[in-house]
Amino acid sequence: MIKLTQIDETNFLECFALRLDNGQERFVSSPIRSLAQAYVYRDQCMPFGIYAGDKMIGYVMVIYDREEQTYNIWHFMIDAAHQRKGYGKAALIRYIKTKPFGPSGTVLLTCSPENQAAYALYTDFGFCPTGRCDGKEQELCLKLAPARPNTEIKV
Repeated sequence: MIKLTQIDETNFLECFALRLDNGQERFVSSPIRSLAQAYVYRDQCMPFGIYAGDKMIGYVMVIYDREEQTYNIWHFMIDAAHQRKGYGKAALIRYIKTKPFGPSGTVLLTCSPENQAAYALYTDFGFCPTGRCDGKEQELCLKLAPARPNTEIKV
C-alpha cells in the first residue's frame, strides 16, 4: 500500500537518503535541492514522501500555480532501488485520489522526452502534451473530472 505523507522535521532525513539511478540526475533534482525549493516557495509548495509500508521510497513535490489555478507536480522521484516495481504509477494514483488538484480540474507537470521511463509513465497514465515547453521539458496535462469543492491546500 502506497501512502503520501507530508515531509517535515520528522522525516526529511529519510528523503535526503533517497538516490537517483545512474544518469537520472540530468532529469530529476536531488531531494536536498527539492526540499530547499519547498522551503523557499513554502507559501505554495508541499512536499510529500512516498511510502511503501513504513519505508520512504520516493517523493513528490506539488506547487500551486495561482495564475492557472492548478496544482503542478514539480518534482517526482522514486529511489533507484525501488524503480520498475510499479511504485511510480501507484504514487500517481494515490496523489490523484487523495490530494487536491485545484478548480481547473487539471494536473500539470513537465518531463523531458529523453527521460523515456518517466515520459512513458506519465503518457501511459493519461498525461498529454500541452504544446508548451520549459527548456527541454514538455509540459504534460492530465484532465480530471470537475474539480472537487474545497480542495486548495493551506500551507
